[in-house]
Amino acid sequence: MLSKLRLLFDRFTLILIAVVTAATVLPAHGQGAVFFDRLTAAAIALLFFLHGAKLSREAIIAGATHWRLHGLVFIWTFVIFPALGWALRPVLLPLLGEPLYIGVLYLCVLPGTVQSAIAFTSIARGNVPAAVCAASASSIIGIVLTPMLLDWLLKADTQAMGGASMMHAIGAISIQILLPFVVGHLMRPVLGRWMDRHRRHVVIVDQSSILLVVYTAFSASVIGGLWQAVPPSALLILTVVCCLLLALVLVLNTWSARRLGFSREDEITIVFCGSKKSMATGVPMAQVLFSAAAIGPALLPLMIFHQIQLMVCAVMAQNYARLADRKQAAAVALQS
Repeated sequence: MLSKLRLLFDRFTLILIAVVTAATVLPAHGQGAVFFDRLTAAAIALLFFLHGAKLSREAIIAGATHWRLHGLVFIWTFVIFPALGWALRPVLLPLLGEPLYIGVLYLCVLPGTVQSAIAFTSIARGNVPAAVCAASASSIIGIVLTPMLLDWLLKADTQAMGGASMMHAIGAISIQILLPFVVGHLMRPVLGRWMDRHRRHVVIVDQSSILLVVYTAFSASVIGGLWQAVPPSALLILTVVCCLLLALVLVLNTWSARRLGFSREDEITIVFCGSKKSMATGVPMAQVLFSAAAIGPALLPLMIFHQIQLMVCAVMAQNYARLADRKQAAAVALQS
């Protein structure tokens, strides 16, 4: 029972809920908001600097040759997922309202996760080098492709996207995210060994940066009337929508990998890299793409979906691992 509760509510999830509560009760405003905005910008730069330094060039080269796998992950992340969000507009818009629907659409165009996709692929006995390559490439490509896709699907809804043009948004995201990432990766020969020895510190910086951005973003949205615009019933409907969206993607993703004849190891990589969406990239990017009033509703679907995907994928990874262990035990029994 306790293990199931830990799966549903890990420490980071509880802290995230506490941060949203703090932003609701004590939102930053005035000079406090200015201070948190600057601190958030520095934290995001540090976060992606460390992500770049952590990325192994050898692992990228080892996995990059599997072009069919990477092509399918790319199609799921940046073609099918956004198409699903756009196609469901006639259903989701009346159910959720425009602010939350834009959040769902934003969720659909985001790149995949890096750390958790690789971790689950490893637990499930999948193709880890290919997962490193696919997840990292998705994160980098998404810096440019995500704002372009969102702009196109929203038909340049400048109010929702803070009035910024697409090229301005891409430029701002590149400076805030891509530049520190590239500098960090170039520094890997110097920092690589330290990074490998202190992975826990990197995780702390990762999660702390996300929490800081969430507090700053929700403070601005709460002051702008977030909880008056998003009642509890809408949150319940949004949670059901996120569950159904993830279930649909996982089923179709698994089916496509098997239909195209991929091995079990490659199927695992495709499922975990092609169905997950990144909070580490999505939260900072929303700071640039959305206005203060729109950023709260834009992030709610991502926060809910992120927790659901972690819970579901943890169970799936364990099931894949058990199946692999059974097959290995059966093969050993046959040989003996």
